[in-house]
Amino acid sequence: MTSSPEDSANPAEPFEPAEPFEPAGPLEPTGPIEPADPVDSLVLHATDNHVSWITLNRPETLNAITPDQRERLIRHFSHASSDPDVRAVVITATGRGFCAGADLRGGPSAGERVAGDVARTIRLGAQRLIGAVLDCEKPVIAAVNGTAAGLGAHLALACDLVLAADSAKFIEVFVRRGLVPDGGGAYLLPRLIGPQRAKELMFFGDALTAAEAARLGLVNRVVPADDLEKTARDWAERLATGPTRALALTKQLVNASLDTDRSTAFAAEAAAQEINMTTADAQEGVASFVERRSPRYRGR
Repeated sequence: MTSSPEDSANPAEPFEPAEPFEPAGPLEPTGPIEPADPVDSLVLHATDNHVSWITLNRPETLNAITPDQRERLIRHFSHASSDPDVRAVVITATGRGFCAGADLRGGPSAGERVAGDVARTIRLGAQRLIGAVLDCEKPVIAAVNGTAAGLGAHLALACDLVLAADSAKFIEVFVRRGLVPDGGGAYLLPRLIGPQRAKELMFFGDALTAAEAARLGLVNRVVPADDLEKTARDWAERLATGPTRALALTKQLVNASLDTDRSTAFAAEAAAQEINMTTADAQEGVASFVERRSPRYRGR
């Protein structure tokens, strides 16, 4: 359960880990980072070579997410969608953990709970964050430098591609607190690994190593911790030189495919190709094929 001014008592995902977190070292994206207010120092942001780098920066809490951080993340993903200079996104973190979930501490006392408060908190909090990742019109890479637990795991798994340091772990921590998974977990996991595997992770809450996550299909690639930043940069910059609108439309088709029947999916595919053929990048792609040269995409 995520945090909000409406619901701050009895934290659902306290940032104290149930077992030791493995250090993986911070990632340091290049480019200027100039904090303008306190939240900026907790969610670092820089754009480099058309890649938007978003870095969670509360290492002392294993990057548990506060409501202010959540809103800043949503804003960054929304801006990435609309900014033509951004053509790919990487989300990562500093310190020993990627994200230990939602930090519900520090808000006002909850007082008497009103019916609907919990559902409203989740809908306006964790679900909005996960939706912002899924709906981002640019490809999003998670560079998981440490343990991702609860909402932190779902934040990573909502990304289009997941890179993990070999010391990273993924934990469906909710059952350990007597809670139902939120933040889109029961939506994401069955679609990624099937219902039986998803139930196993959610019923037991066992830590999943990066290697095990890759074997199940939750992670695209596991790399040594020292290689994580370089690999994320290589993948992101490769995406940033691609046909940006075609990638956005492809992402939308794939994300929607598991929720639609064949005729609806086929109609969406045809409509997406119709839209895509109006872009300069599509015309460049066809021209480069005819002229037997490498394409030069501009994200337009």
